[in-house]
Amino acid sequence: MAEWYVVLVLIVGSFLVLLAAGLPVFLAFTIVDVVGIYFLWGGGHGLEQFIRSIFSSISSFVLLPVPLFVLMGELLFHSGVFIRALDSLDKWMGRIPGRLCLLSVGGGTLFSTLSGSSMGTSAMLGSLLLPEMEKRGYHKTIAIGSCMSGALAMIIPPSALAVVLGSLMQISIGKMLLSGVVPGLLLASMYVAYIVLRCKLQPSLAPDYAPEAVSWSEKFKSLATHVLPFGVIIFVVTGLIFAGLATPTESAAMGVMTTAAVVAVYGKLKWKVMRSSLDSTLRITVMMLMILTGSTAFSQILAFTGASRGLVELVVSFPFPHLAIIAVMQMLMIILGTFMEPVSIMMVTFPIFTPIVKTLGFDPIWFGLLTLINMEIGMKTPPLGLCLFVMKGVVPEKTTMLDIYRSVIPFVLIDLTVMVMILFFPSIATVLPHFMKH
Repeated sequence: MAEWYVVLVLIVGSFLVLLAAGLPVFLAFTIVDVVGIYFLWGGGHGLEQFIRSIFSSISSFVLLPVPLFVLMGELLFHSGVFIRALDSLDKWMGRIPGRLCLLSVGGGTLFSTLSGSSMGTSAMLGSLLLPEMEKRGYHKTIAIGSCMSGALAMIIPPSALAVVLGSLMQISIGKMLLSGVVPGLLLASMYVAYIVLRCKLQPSLAPDYAPEAVSWSEKFKSLATHVLPFGVIIFVVTGLIFAGLATPTESAAMGVMTTAAVVAVYGKLKWKVMRSSLDSTLRITVMMLMILTGSTAFSQILAFTGASRGLVELVVSFPFPHLAIIAVMQMLMIILGTFMEPVSIMMVTFPIFTPIVKTLGFDPIWFGLLTLINMEIGMKTPPLGLCLFVMKGVVPEKTTMLDIYRSVIPFVLIDLTVMVMILFFPSIATVLPHFMKH
């Protein structure tokens, strides 16, 4: 058999060539897997192993929360019940600089605790709040970027991507989910601080206006009626995992039941909503699992040929600080995030990165959380971040892609700042998983 680095270059190079040719990620994986296994893994016997690998990679119990978390978000999105929560939050906003932008961040953070869909949350915030912001004279520079806070859904549980990531790294799904709580809230807090500070320094970006006066009794009634029900969903999904009373799969199942009950109470659990939600869930889940099957076989080929071991030994032998190696990995994923979607990036890089991270002795939960923030950055990084194109579909007319790019860049810089903080202070990501009851 050829040297490990020759095999690595051939396998990874072939995959990248197929991607550049425009093939879907799962199809590029499948072609490389079949050809590689046939020639490097014993012909027909290797292909039999490939089929068994496909089955085992997606029949894992730990992946069951993925469709359930996706279904929760789709039910809330298609039913439109969350709009009432935004109205309730708006009543609690005083005459704060950039109050509509702050409402966007608050709504995006709250919805992120109920849905794992960054694109769906961003689209909802943009379609609901951007017309009102334009009416109030808000500048695009601050308005559009604030609606991108919907991308926090990738970090804050329930995150379907965190489940896939935990499965890939073979770590506790519950701990991986909980690791996103503190960093997600930290990001939201820094968004708020940026908006308030910038609107104070440049009042013309968000002209002040007097909101409609609302009595305290009406505020509390609205909060109890339109926000607290979502708090129940958050507790069922995140609280039970943290308390050790339910596994991620059990909490996901109860989360779907609770979400359906909340939607039904609001009178929105109709056949059209259910059908649209199930259809979207099926499409998203199949896409993720198809890529996962190819990635699993891909990592097995690298391991069988010795390419993974050879690469790990090479990287560990470099006289660089281990933290610098992690930083380079994250920078590479940020670059990939400018033109690839998150699941594909993880499937391509993790078969190579995971052995290195574990060999260097780093906490995989910490590395996984860094990656989730990385993927969130990629969703809104020019030129090809998916949330940018979603936002283009809901922004007011005459808004250019350049306007969207300018608006999102400050928020991307905040994300990068938090990534650096977690890189040097891992406890930000690991504090909740550490206290989680087993």
